[in-house]
Amino acid sequence: MTRTRKAVGHIAFVGAGPGDPGLLTRRAHDAVVDADQVIYDRGLPESLIEALKSQAAEDAQFTPAEGAPGDVAKVLLSAARSGLHAAYLVAGDPFGHDSVVAAVQAVARTAAHFEVVPGIGQAAGVATYAGVPLPGVRTAGDVDDVTTLDFEALAAALGRGSISLAVDAGDLAAVRDGLLAAGVDGTTPVGVTGDGTGDTQHTTTSTVDSFVAAALGFTGRVVLTLGEGVAERDKLSWWENRPLYGWKVLVPRTKEQAGVMSARLRAYGAIPCEVPTIAVEPPRTPAQMERAIKGLVDGRYAWVVFTSVNAVRAVWEKFGEHGLDARHFGGVKIACIGEATAEAVRAFGIQPELIPAGEQSSEGLLAEFSPHDEILDPVGRVLLPRADIATETLAAGLVERGWEVDDVTAYRTVRAAPPPADIRDAIKSGGFDAVLFTSSSTVRNLVGIAGKPHQRTVVAVIGPKTAETATEFGLRVDVQPPHASVPDLVEALAGYAVELREKLAAMPAKQRRGSKVQGPTALRFR
Repeated sequence: MTRTRKAVGHIAFVGAGPGDPGLLTRRAHDAVVDADQVIYDRGLPESLIEALKSQAAEDAQFTPAEGAPGDVAKVLLSAARSGLHAAYLVAGDPFGHDSVVAAVQAVARTAAHFEVVPGIGQAAGVATYAGVPLPGVRTAGDVDDVTTLDFEALAAALGRGSISLAVDAGDLAAVRDGLLAAGVDGTTPVGVTGDGTGDTQHTTTSTVDSFVAAALGFTGRVVLTLGEGVAERDKLSWWENRPLYGWKVLVPRTKEQAGVMSARLRAYGAIPCEVPTIAVEPPRTPAQMERAIKGLVDGRYAWVVFTSVNAVRAVWEKFGEHGLDARHFGGVKIACIGEATAEAVRAFGIQPELIPAGEQSSEGLLAEFSPHDEILDPVGRVLLPRADIATETLAAGLVERGWEVDDVTAYRTVRAAPPPADIRDAIKSGGFDAVLFTSSSTVRNLVGIAGKPHQRTVVAVIGPKTAETATEFGLRVDVQPPHASVPDLVEALAGYAVELREKLAAMPAKQRRGSKVQGPTALRFR
């Protein structure tokens, strides 16, 4: 008789680092996204939890930790004894918290399999993001209870080097009093950083006897840095000095396409707000696309011209429905408008033959598209799968060059539902520092569902057609990249921000406050 062996459960105590999802170690990431049940500290950033949820299994459970260390250990052990993989996600490093150590000890007293995954400590990690080096003998700690601090030892440590402490903002006064009572000089430089490694990280510098007042308004966990390294912040601050730091940027794109742009904006320090303005749906009558796919298989076309990522997806979805793959593009040349479109084609293992070297538009492609030659091109037909609202410019231009064109509606773009009232108000009142338009339809639909962006908002467009549409709607176009691609668009906005900062920095302080130079107030009064 064979017995079914019960699955062996596992517990992982995982350090989340200071808060930026990008600072998770590979092992920490894998331990969480592969877990069946995840318990996390309530103080962890929502953006971190959501990022991990999106990559975990659909049935994985994420719940905040409740109760004493023993209670947390019981929940973890219950999951492990049921054959599940459980993870306890904590800020900083697991062994930097007495409560987590107690939970690990409780699990270690049983036969459960467990591991402890280190994380970057909050105190040291945030100091680096704030641009504050910790020279000499470094003393860094994540403090849950300031009453346990040995201020005499901290004063001695400060005499030998630098100190960095992660504490609750409400405990700053107690830390100040303890340091002064231990004999620390009141003029010792201090930095206080709130929302460390987050989108709204902010650091204020002062001294031991004044840092509580300087940090008024800070909430949650803050990092306190003391010592000579604080003076270096003016030169070494990098996180808060990124080109778009603090900019609230409106991203009016489809839900599927907004992610790449938002990630690039975050890398430059911006806070993107994704507002879908269009939704992509199949054509009302699929017969055209069915005939086009059959024509591709039968060798009816010499070229397929893709004008957007959505067109690539629409064709590929039809391929999937019929059990076809990249091999059925054999003998067909591919032309693409825009690097993003080309990347979508490459993702399916196909290298496009033609991408305009200059302007990424219908005109740019036509300028480089060879006229039809009956000897070189015995098959003289081009497939043009596009949106239902696309213009006739490209099809007409190809016909003028001697090609027969099957102009096929591959997908429809429909207007999305209006965003929430607070987003609409922010758009119309200047609550966004910039808006990025990637097509004429995003301009039309955003204005239609939410209203025109305020004149104070920087308007960035991906190409000339989008610029033309924005101008028709009365918008001032501030930024347009030399090449029509998402990376170039974001980079152009970042470059504009740098120029704006330099222009404002060159003004006398009095003129700066009353300046009519367009740009975010975050830059004007920084």
